[in-house]
Amino acid sequence: MPHKLAPVAVDAMGGDHAPGAIVQGAINAARNGLAIILVGPEERVRDELRRHHAAKSLPIEVHHAAEVVEMDDHPGQAMRRKKQNSIRLSFELVKAGKACGMVSAGNSGAVMAGAMFVLGRIDGVERPAICSVVPALKGNPLMLDMGAVVDCKPSYLVQFALMGELYSRKVAGVHKPRVAILSNGEEETKGTDLTRAAAAALRKSSIGFVGYCEGRDILTGEFDVIVTDGFTGNVALKTMEGAVKVVTELLKRSLYSTAISKLGGLLAKKALDGMKKRMDWREIGGAPLVGVNGIGFISHGRSDALAIECAIRRVRDAARSHFVEEIAAAVAPTEALVEAARAEAAQHAARHVAPTEA
Repeated sequence: MPHKLAPVAVDAMGGDHAPGAIVQGAINAARNGLAIILVGPEERVRDELRRHHAAKSLPIEVHHAAEVVEMDDHPGQAMRRKKQNSIRLSFELVKAGKACGMVSAGNSGAVMAGAMFVLGRIDGVERPAICSVVPALKGNPLMLDMGAVVDCKPSYLVQFALMGELYSRKVAGVHKPRVAILSNGEEETKGTDLTRAAAAALRKSSIGFVGYCEGRDILTGEFDVIVTDGFTGNVALKTMEGAVKVVTELLKRSLYSTAISKLGGLLAKKALDGMKKRMDWREIGGAPLVGVNGIGFISHGRSDALAIECAIRRVRDAARSHFVEEIAAAVAPTEALVEAARAEAAQHAARHVAPTEA
């Protein structure tokens, strides 16, 4: 008999549309059989449940949180000073085993800080990363880091690759993930000192590292895991969001420009709806924090009920995979890989030193 999962803790007060959209998303997930713990000011959350006509038979609990982290709060200070905030208490439910994971659409820095304060890093992990699914022509590529670690060392990128490969296999179900580092060209000589050092180490690993991925190939689906530093990853993420918005608007304008194009749009509606669903960031739900000792998902600040429902499903899928328990083993080779690559680079440099004049 399969082990019954604990409920998913949902920060009811996180996001631009909280608590209404968050509670509605939780209700939708509960109607599909997922157990939920809504974390927030109890009376306010219960008022929302009544407003949305949530049946008392639904598997939804309410966990009181007296405080809320605002979007302009300093993440670390909020975790220290507001110890009864909904983000921190959600993580505490995870740590206590009362929730299988948590999701929040609130202050992303505070969610990361809460994970670090309450759950801590997994042994051997130098820096946790934010990992997100990106829309692509095929498959469901993962990209990390999406903003947690701006200044990276080669070992960080190596660990992002090792953790991303594990997540792709265990949670996304990719048999042999193709892992690449984001760079400005395919050749080994391209990139920066950071990317070249990380790539050299990953070539010595046992994962399916295939080299560099250029920006134009992020959305092709040719790669299953794309690794980069948090600054570049966040810029890429926001660029993709903007590109989707622009393409959607241009398509809409073209389809409504003439009577004939409107007719064409009606005929193509099913195909266009499929494309829209494929590119809809709400279907992704949220981005997992990989490297912390538990499951936490960060959802977009503009998340609506659909985004929250999808995020809850992703938390459940991640919890069922038990990938967290395997991260320590996955990152264990990091130091040996980096040192081996460094030694090889030193030997190569020594062989090519010009002889000194007599």
